[in-house]
Amino acid sequence: MSEPSPLEKEIRRLIAVSGPMPVARYMALCLAHPQYGYYVTRDPFGAGGDFTTAPEVSQIFGELLGLWALSVWRMLDEPEAVNLIELGPGRGTMMRDALRAAKVLPKFREALSVHMVEISPTLEQLQRNTLSDVDVPVSWHRNLLDVPEGPTIILANEYLDALPVHQVVKQADGWHERVIGLNANGDFALGLAPDPLPQFDRFMPKKIKEAAVGAIFEWRNDIHAFDIARRVRKDGAALFIDYGHVESDLGETLQSVNEHAFADPLSAPGLADITAHVDFFIFGQAAEGMGAAVHGPVTQAKFLRELGIEARADALRKGATAEQGEAITSGVARLTEGGRTGMGELFKVMAITDPKLGPLPGFESA
Repeated sequence: MSEPSPLEKEIRRLIAVSGPMPVARYMALCLAHPQYGYYVTRDPFGAGGDFTTAPEVSQIFGELLGLWALSVWRMLDEPEAVNLIELGPGRGTMMRDALRAAKVLPKFREALSVHMVEISPTLEQLQRNTLSDVDVPVSWHRNLLDVPEGPTIILANEYLDALPVHQVVKQADGWHERVIGLNANGDFALGLAPDPLPQFDRFMPKKIKEAAVGAIFEWRNDIHAFDIARRVRKDGAALFIDYGHVESDLGETLQSVNEHAFADPLSAPGLADITAHVDFFIFGQAAEGMGAAVHGPVTQAKFLRELGIEARADALRKGATAEQGEAITSGVARLTEGGRTGMGELFKVMAITDPKLGPLPGFESA
């Protein structure tokens, strides 16, 4: 048996002191523990990491988001100063590509202050390297609340799926939180909290209320949607691209990925990525409750095509070598196609905005 990781030892200590912990607490520790968390200690992106995100697939992805931000700035009546915020900015690739596209309108670039919200010192350094030569001010923050107030445009690709997810299981006496403890062999194991959550399903859709015993439901704390909606409900917009479902549904989606392959979420805590599908319905409902408007969700394929991904690919291919042209074509296909390897249908796009904003680029025909 291999030596337990430092984070595994810490989680075992916490369970010994306080008893089994909710799945959400375990996920938060695995991803964001200040010393041993997965995102804190490594660069997980690309072929040499554990997974590949859309900005690493094609430069066109970030460029289109940059043009989307420019369009929103115009809809906000072109404020002289605007915060362009990225949540969970990876290596900084998407922001670099977005800022390059924004060069088409110097007035927009002059108005920009870029803010990167990042918890990982490792990734922050990569982002600083990636953005070292951009000609707009860039700042780093650990939390969205640390970003100065003012007109705001937020971009977030594969950010929501990494927020801690709670799991509850229907029992005869109500919904019990799913917890992680130790079994008789001393291994991590799933269990249930002894008492049901009071009135848990009071405001849930009918499908959830009438679930059979044994059904699993996942939910995230609304505080994230509240914080973002408060930020953009006056002179702002936030764009989220993630994999998930458009209506609340039953079932377990918690998964772990290590070296581009699925892994057991309870094995090697802190050494593998852990995510869960996004419930866009609940996220949008929480934002609307704070006074923001919700656009979408639509599929990533629909969103990118409405933004002109094919036209941009054609323009790039004109000055490309044959090999580069093939890479452009395959990148667009992966971003827009369905199926097992495509991202176009699985990934959804939602915007949360100031209610005064009309139809947004990418959502006009939604």
